[in-house]
Amino acid sequence: MSSVFSPNTLKELLDCIKLACDKGDKFEIRGQGSKRSWGRPVQNCSILDLSKLSGILFYEPRELVLSAIAGTPMKNITETLKDNNQYLAFEPPNLSFLYGEPDNHGTIGGVIATNLSGPRRLSVGAARDHLLGFEAVSGAGEYFKSGGRVVKNVTGFDLSKLLAGSFGTLAAMTSITVKVLPHPNKSRTLLVRGLENKVAINTLCESLSLSLEVSGAAHLPAGIASKSSVPYISSSNSSATVIRLEGHAPSVAARCKIAKEVWRQYGDIEELHTHNTEKLWKEISGIVTFLDQETDQIWRISVPPSQGADLLFKLKEKLKFDAFFDWGGGLIWLSESNETKYSERIIRQVMSEQSGHATLFRASNKDRKNFDVFNPQSNALMNITRKIKKNFDPYGVLNPERMYEGV
Repeated sequence: MSSVFSPNTLKELLDCIKLACDKGDKFEIRGQGSKRSWGRPVQNCSILDLSKLSGILFYEPRELVLSAIAGTPMKNITETLKDNNQYLAFEPPNLSFLYGEPDNHGTIGGVIATNLSGPRRLSVGAARDHLLGFEAVSGAGEYFKSGGRVVKNVTGFDLSKLLAGSFGTLAAMTSITVKVLPHPNKSRTLLVRGLENKVAINTLCESLSLSLEVSGAAHLPAGIASKSSVPYISSSNSSATVIRLEGHAPSVAARCKIAKEVWRQYGDIEELHTHNTEKLWKEISGIVTFLDQETDQIWRISVPPSQGADLLFKLKEKLKFDAFFDWGGGLIWLSESNETKYSERIIRQVMSEQSGHATLFRASNKDRKNFDVFNPQSNALMNITRKIKKNFDPYGVLNPERMYEGV
């Protein structure tokens, strides 16, 4: 059984990592464990439990900035922001149900470490774009920090961009400062039914090219749409192509009117109001409503939107799967039944023939150990990855091989 170390202070965390360096021990970093099944399994390691390092350090609603200890539960942060009608604009999804975990939403440290962003990413950027600064302990047991409380304080090499999405392989973050935004006071979703994948994605791209300030753009094929809890989406037994418009009421109304004129050629248009809009985009963000088979592999595939429909057509010839599109067609969520022994090889082969990358988002421990979870890197990129890991974690203490075998 793995030993568990639960530091209560920054000093105790420093001591834990320094001791591991001296003794040759390895750590699996864990907050609430909500995303523990994302990435390669970390094996034969002690647990470095950071859940006791928790709490909001400061929150200045008028300055639109919040700083919290990395182990702070996302639920606490969300509720604090909600009390002031603010939110994290990059819309971090709750993936706990996807991985069979309790409904805990994870921690702010886990969100930033995985660069986890939801449907609003296409309009406001990813989690890393909202990270103003952080404090951390490297794998060598050295404290360091980067950035500050405001954007103008972020000077020099932007380490925030490097640590966001590093899955705890470079450092254990201790505090995180993010920018927050006022919550939009009105949300509407426009819906058109019955479009094929290619036509739907072209429609979404057209909408994104206009001055509509679209904050969400997705396409749900018929089999996926039928699983929604929103009756307007599920009741028609047809596909649903949707865009979300948010902001002040007069602005949203004006943009909805323009979008309806553009979409009228595709058929009847439905308008979902705030309640159903929030419910639908939580389903799109959380994935598990639509890709609900517990034993399936789930892939996250990023492609140029113009290539998404063709990619699924090629895969349909070789695999059995369900899929839907987010980010205007640039993100494909794909659930594969793993009936084909060489499914991972097939997906990698098809992806190698076009632009983009594929991540094995959920799979069994065995598959995550034996397959490439993240998109394979070229030799040149892998050399850079190894050098960065060596500089931050020279003894290989933190989350060894979480992203790539041997790193």
